[in-house]
Amino acid sequence: MQEVQAAVAANQVVVVGMAQNPFPKQARKALDALGTPYQYLEYGSYLRQWRRRNALKMWTGWPTFPMVFVKGSLVGGAGDLKRLISSGEFSRMIAD
Repeated sequence: MQEVQAAVAANQVVVVGMAQNPFPKQARKALDALGTPYQYLEYGSYLRQWRRRNALKMWTGWPTFPMVFVKGSLVGGAGDLKRLISSGEFSRMIAD
């Protein structure tokens, strides 16, 4: 959790994901398409580092990956990020 907390404090946008899961890749692709810089942290795969991921789930209350943070706040997963981008809310959030 400390690594994620430090990344969230130091970066406007942080994506926390895991290998072999297509949704963190979708979130990263959406941010890349916008040219938005972000920090990506990856914690294992489906069989590795599940304890670390479980701790993150308990800390955030968010049950799935990715976990997308914008300006220190958890905004949700890949679908939530895409909705924020399409509505224009994401641009407003990072502009403030």
